[in-house]
Amino acid sequence: MSDSDLEFDVIVAGSGGGLAGAYTAARENLSVLLVEATDLFGGTTSFSGGGGMWFPCNPVLQRAGTDDTIDKALTYFHAVVGERTPRELQDAYVRGGAKLIEYLEQDPAFEFTALPWPDYYGTAPEARTDGYRHTIPLPVPDAALGKYAGLVRGPLDTERLGAEAPDLLVGGRALVGRFLAALDKLPTVTCWLNAPLVDLITENGRVVGAVIERDGAPVRVTTRRGVLLASGGFEQNAEMRAEYGVPGHATDSMGGPGSTGRAHRAAIAVGADVDLMDQAWWSPGMTHPDGRSAFALWFTGGIFVNQQGRRFVNESAPYDRIGRDIIDQMQNGSTRLPFWMIYDNRDGDIPPVKATNVSMVEPEKYRTAGLWHSADTLAELAGAIGVPAAELEATVARYNELAATGIDDDFGRGGEAYDRAFSGGESPMVPLDTPPYHAAVFGLSDLGTKGGLRTDTHARVLDADGAAIPGLYAAGNTMAAVSGTTYPGGGNPIGASMLFSHLAALDMATQSSAE
Repeated sequence: MSDSDLEFDVIVAGSGGGLAGAYTAARENLSVLLVEATDLFGGTTSFSGGGGMWFPCNPVLQRAGTDDTIDKALTYFHAVVGERTPRELQDAYVRGGAKLIEYLEQDPAFEFTALPWPDYYGTAPEARTDGYRHTIPLPVPDAALGKYAGLVRGPLDTERLGAEAPDLLVGGRALVGRFLAALDKLPTVTCWLNAPLVDLITENGRVVGAVIERDGAPVRVTTRRGVLLASGGFEQNAEMRAEYGVPGHATDSMGGPGSTGRAHRAAIAVGADVDLMDQAWWSPGMTHPDGRSAFALWFTGGIFVNQQGRRFVNESAPYDRIGRDIIDQMQNGSTRLPFWMIYDNRDGDIPPVKATNVSMVEPEKYRTAGLWHSADTLAELAGAIGVPAAELEATVARYNELAATGIDDDFGRGGEAYDRAFSGGESPMVPLDTPPYHAAVFGLSDLGTKGGLRTDTHARVLDADGAAIPGLYAAGNTMAAVSGTTYPGGGNPIGASMLFSHLAALDMATQSSAE
């Protein structure tokens, strides 16, 4: 068979969440071509430290003894997301995760455990403050992946610092690895690396295939059931970020290198409607000597101050909420990038950040780059970082007063369960009273864009009139996020990506051949 004669039941573009679609389609006895734009599998999913999925009431959590209910989870999700996305789409997500875990656990390739992680809006109705809506994959040895061994992207230290990739896959790499181990045993799956989807083939209004750029040459592949676009967002495409008004910079994104928006462009060209195109999964970013600000969380001390030397945010809030506060203040002019973490010497001169996602390098490199400063007094520190000394002194004095009470009347730090997740349930308000004092540069990072193709509950892509485009599906960050402008809980991005890829494949399995 020549390249021009290639035909499969299903094409899946993207090997993060798209793996769930490829696996489901193959398990439902469909032939699958999985194409990955880069030289390794996993995309942004492989960079996740936990690989978690926000799937309420799934079998793993039920075995752990949760007393949660789907109705409570729906109440929470609806309260957080509001009307920004269709209610039926929200319901499909909240109800569908448990069924997906049940489906996967029928295959010995998949093993999961509960990792309690509090919901990100702890005061919303029916928020789960004990964290029992979050499930992660168990680690898996790279050798268990069969022919796919050595082909999982990440971790971030390997990508950015040249560290050797560990043989035991954990977090998002474990999730990707478990899907690849399962695919290794399914003979109807063909996988291509270095093969971005660059165009869609249509016939009488139906998507009937795709043009794949395989090792630099275009290959036309037709399908009998459909094409699933799950190739990430467009966070690595500076031009698209500017076009749609996405704050921040591509260099500060934690998205995979293949997240350049080619699938978005291809779908828009055949009439797909889009939504949330100015949105991303945000976070504060610790700035490293290479000039890139990387997603950071788990702050055991310190405060954030802006160019006026004033505190401006709850530093212990969920990372997306911090990011959105930063963006709001950037837009009203009260804060600009970069901003500073101010901390004292109670634990030494290294910033009190326990999860930098990209490991810190030698401290002297940060100081040489002007990213870290130290001084015996707050006034001297203010001079070093260019903020008003009186304002910084007043800011720290006010914060210390609040820390003494454990109640943050200014920004609510410690007021929700997530805020206290890294401080043993105690107040995260640690006073700044042990000189010398230190400052570290922070910027705005993201975990990928979340704007994309509008879909229905089967992950079918919709046109501007709300009608499904036959043969075209989307999931993950290629799909307009079910959570709208919010991030309801840890594992929401990966969970939605996996679920809607799975639902797309199930829908294709019920369709008649396009022939």
